Amino acid sequence: MVKLWLSQQYPQGSQLYVVIDRTSWGVINLLMVSVVWQHRAIPVWCEALCKKGSSNYDEQTAVLSKVIRHLSAYRLVILGDREFCSVKLGQWLGQQKVYFCLRLKRNTEVALAQQFTQQLQQFGLVPGQKLFLNDVRVTQAKGFGTFNVAAKWKRRYQGFAPDEAWFILTNFCDLNSAIVSYQKRFSIEEMFRDFKQGGYCLEGSQAMQERLVAIVIVIAIAYTSAALQGQNLKQKGLQRYITRPESTTSPNKRHSAFRVGLSAHLWAITGMEFWLDWWMS
Repeated sequence: MVKLWLSQQYPQGSQLYVVIDRTSWGVINLLMVSVVWQHRAIPVWCEALCKKGSSNYDEQTAVLSKVIRHLSAYRLVILGDREFCSVKLGQWLGQQKVYFCLRLKRNTEVALAQQFTQQLQQFGLVPGQKLFLNDVRVTQAKGFGTFNVAAKWKRRYQGFAPDEAWFILTNFCDLNSAIVSYQKRFSIEEMFRDFKQGGYCLEGSQAMQERLVAIVIVIAIAYTSAALQGQNLKQKGLQRYITRPESTTSPNKRHSAFRVGLSAHLWAITGMEFWLDWWMS
């Protein structure tokens, strides 16, 4: 099903952004891989971890190897947050002939050629600045060769700026490609919100292990269907009838394709009830 959907959305050889992330609530701990689409992430693989806490290298590579094999017809960019920042994983991804952008912790030490090591946070970036380090040795990467590190601290906007810069371990050869790619990682955060209180309330499930994964698969199918239907309705200009603007000061409908698709059946039912009442009267 995933391959069929991808073949309809992307021609073979095109670039796909693949996000690996983990979500947990209570005793439920899921490792999930998704494809970025329309500012959302469409789940393509999920495994329940039989433990609490972060995933490890073996669990990450076991999941990613399956996804990479099934999506071999595309040029893949693997994206991960600080849980997936090991240089061992970076080297493994390089060996799989895929691009990657993995966020490093700010206290990670790097060493330029023939120079002393220093922490990334000591490079002196301030909001609005960028930095690209080519072929540096990440100190914890002894025996793994060198990597590129892209850094960006978002500029201050309306008096607000992020608390720290992004530091990204990557095999892209330029700053812009790494930054633009990593920005797409946040699509999976929106997907998790839609899976939980923002849509399907998965956190209310009491299922575990195989039954939980089965529920996630059903939700993934429903989620993808709603997103595709929502995109189709937005293209037809029907969004304004289905969802209201999020702000009273702006006429723009900023709801996602998923939200439009999820709300469409309510709009249809309400419309049918209205015309039925009108006809009966």
